[in-house]
Amino acid sequence: MADTLLKQPAPEKLTPKDFKSDQEVRWCPGCGDHGVLNSVQKAMALMGKPKEDFAVISGIGCSSRFPYYMDTYGFHSIHGRAAAIASGAKSANPDLEILQVSGDGDALAIGGNHFIHAVRRNIDMTILLFNNEIYGLTKGQYSPTSKHGMVTKTSPFGTVEQPFHPAELALGAQSKFYARSIDTNIKLTSEILLDATKHKGTSIVEVLQNCVIYNDGAHSLITDKNTKEEYQLVLRHGERMIFGKEKNKGLVMGGNGKLVVVTIGEHGITEQDILIHDAHTPDPHMHWLLSNMTAPEYPVALGVIRDVAALSYEEKMVQQIKDIQEQSSIKCMDDLLNSGDTWEVE
Repeated sequence: MADTLLKQPAPEKLTPKDFKSDQEVRWCPGCGDHGVLNSVQKAMALMGKPKEDFAVISGIGCSSRFPYYMDTYGFHSIHGRAAAIASGAKSANPDLEILQVSGDGDALAIGGNHFIHAVRRNIDMTILLFNNEIYGLTKGQYSPTSKHGMVTKTSPFGTVEQPFHPAELALGAQSKFYARSIDTNIKLTSEILLDATKHKGTSIVEVLQNCVIYNDGAHSLITDKNTKEEYQLVLRHGERMIFGKEKNKGLVMGGNGKLVVVTIGEHGITEQDILIHDAHTPDPHMHWLLSNMTAPEYPVALGVIRDVAALSYEEKMVQQIKDIQEQSSIKCMDDLLNSGDTWEVE
């Protein structure tokens, strides 16, 4: 038997192409979704798991066409309910690698309740949140993340509402993993997704994504080749928060408890003064400050912002069942029949 096992061929190494379905990708030319799709397929190939171990579950919206383009298990569900279905799939089969795909409208408007409770429960799945700050599929209405004053079909004089900050919402729901990327950086998004799947619990990956039709240039300050290096701060645990084209800018903590952008070499500032990123600290205060930075006052934080270890919902559920079984005097059908209990059949 041992010899037979030793002679078995090694599992086939999959490539990103293996995760592509035979369906035509029907997103607008130039849509940021194309880059995210490539990132996911690249990341899945690097995970070393068979395709049957993945399930991609989506709601409604442009991004929610995702399952059609993946050669994995998939479920294109209904508006705002992807998190509920993904939670059920993971609880029923904890071995599945669940990727839930939602847009800012699908996840944070009609799906807001499911979003915060999936995070609170710490279901072991990755929520890929596309944030283009607009409703694209329904032709350009403002969304929960649209900037104040934005003119759209449903706010012709500018929206008077204050937008959600997805990270702030997740941290308020006790998120243990939060990361952010941009659609134009396939390598970074793939790296983040690998970290997200290693985390036990709900991993939120927000992708700042461009809608070329209804909100083109929403994130241009951090994606334009002439300005992106000045407004992107890619965070890595244990490394100093340094950015800028010349890698001479960084963050320090000001006396008022707020982050301050400084230039190394000016006013006596050295590299040793720059803050070191700690993604693993349970205290969410610094993660909250980092995730809420906005350009042009600050760079926008990308990478894994928060990654804190905690038991997932499934782990606690399985342990609870095991504990109850061990405490029960009924171990098998014979125990039940010999327990002395009687039943009447009507």
